[in-house]
Amino acid sequence: MNAPRVQNVTILGATGSIGVSTLDVLARHPERYRVYALAAQRSAERLFEQILAHRPRYAVLTDPAAAAALRERVRAAGVPTEVLDGADALCEVAAAPEVDQVMAAIVGAAGLLPTLAAARAGKRVLLANKEALVMSGALFMEAVRTHGATLLPIDSEHNAVFQCLPSAARCGEAAQGVTRVLLTGSGGPFRQTPLAELAGVSPAQACAHPNWSMGPKISVDSATMMNKGLEVIEAAWLFALPSARIDVVVHPQSVIHSMVEYADGSVLAQLGHPDMRTPIAHALAWPERIASGVSALDFCRVARLDFLAPDVDRFPCLRLAYDALAAGGTAPAILNAANEVAVAAFLDGAIRFTDIARTIAGVLDRLNCTPADGLEAVLAADARARAAAATVIAGF
Repeated sequence: MNAPRVQNVTILGATGSIGVSTLDVLARHPERYRVYALAAQRSAERLFEQILAHRPRYAVLTDPAAAAALRERVRAAGVPTEVLDGADALCEVAAAPEVDQVMAAIVGAAGLLPTLAAARAGKRVLLANKEALVMSGALFMEAVRTHGATLLPIDSEHNAVFQCLPSAARCGEAAQGVTRVLLTGSGGPFRQTPLAELAGVSPAQACAHPNWSMGPKISVDSATMMNKGLEVIEAAWLFALPSARIDVVVHPQSVIHSMVEYADGSVLAQLGHPDMRTPIAHALAWPERIASGVSALDFCRVARLDFLAPDVDRFPCLRLAYDALAAGGTAPAILNAANEVAVAAFLDGAIRFTDIARTIAGVLDRLNCTPADGLEAVLAADARARAAAATVIAGF
């Protein structure tokens, strides 16, 4: 049997937790994968270290000044990597003809355009940037269909659902016999914190996730359960399901990553350690399987699995996400933008933890959602929501 062709991989968001885990998996299989491009927004020091270790053809920083400094360091080190800068360069390395797979792991709205560029170029898109679907679900899925891209989810929950679907299932199409998807979430660090104390929690406490190692923005989203709300919206597009057939279940152990319920009463679940290398390896090699570096699950040590219904008084962001999905149009883009601004303000110490949901609710009340019938409409809604969020925050 002939060895598989070495595939070129671009990593958008290379210096974040998903990017680092992706590089770990790729390094375990040098006979299968080559790093074509590494891209980050501003982490020049870490990107330089990755360039030395993986020798990509291109590296991208969105900040031109940081990229210029990195370019000099790379040249002085004698590494042939070409350093590019700007948002357009992100799209170029995502859509380059030589690229086979694109790990879309830039956090937030900044990841939308390069992820869309990869889809329009017909790439295998490994989607870790949930905002691309939250902001522009219809547009993004149409790009995948029209240009023959392959879409594989990287979020542990959506990857788990995908693994539990029939083998012929594809993202964007309703799978036969599926009645419900159950997305699990740990409940974050404040699952049992008295409600009266939530206003006073610190950014450090919010970022101390009990099970997963993630960046600050995603960690705060987990603490508010907005991450689960965004995942509900993402699941609606990925699996062609209405919100009434997508449930959220609090599962503190983070062993079951999600479940799929079928018409015959069967429920299939995907289990594993809370380590992102598992879904990354699954998507990179799909439909094959490769080693990820994750240890086997010891069921005797796990011992028990608990499940709880989410408390919407504790996690109002989850309800706001369901409301935005029901409203449709640009409402999810507005929700996402308001959340990004609010989380950044909380991390900067400008607002309280409980003000995150208040900010999002205030923005949704202020702005009318419009049809998301083009990229311009989505980006305009994003800009309006960010301005409105700043106004709401200023009034606290």
